[in-house]
Amino acid sequence: MCKGPLPLGRTHLRYAEDKAPGGELHCFLLDGSASMLGCLAQAKGWLLDSFDRLARERAEAALIRFGGDRTQVLFGPAVPRWWNERWIEPIGGGGGTPLPAGVAAAAHVLDRAKRRQASQIRVLWVLTDGRVRELPPKPDAADRVVVIDCEPRRAGRIALGGSERLARAWGGECVPLDDIAQRAQ
Repeated sequence: MCKGPLPLGRTHLRYAEDKAPGGELHCFLLDGSASMLGCLAQAKGWLLDSFDRLARERAEAALIRFGGDRTQVLFGPAVPRWWNERWIEPIGGGGGTPLPAGVAAAAHVLDRAKRRQASQIRVLWVLTDGRVRELPPKPDAADRVVVIDCEPRRAGRIALGGSERLARAWGGECVPLDDIAQRAQ
């Protein structure tokens, strides 16, 4: 039905699915707790490599740090730029692991992105050693979840497996940071 000179009414509106590819949003959730201090430098190095790759692909990224008693959205969502090292390098660690607050911030970023561009693929990357007290629910707007296990692998040390538990609970995959850092080299 054509609208013609008639005022716009409900019968003139049609649902049209968004078929245009929406690209990707990679939301990184970085555990900045005291237990992560031993691997924070390696995690930040991998983040820099990831941001450089995403900038070349023109994909969007967001970075959220949680640790101590606060959560901060440090970047995005936006296409990363060449100056990433300047603001990633000073990210520090210390304090507790407020994973629920970090996940809530990521859920907010992902929900906003989904409303803005429904066809966009949203990937949540969680960089943590898995030393958390509670497992919050997975953000609904995350299409894919990858937990980067930052728990140090040392001889004689018992792995707690918190990152694997989180990945399993969210239906995601768990990848040791050592493995992906070696592949990137």
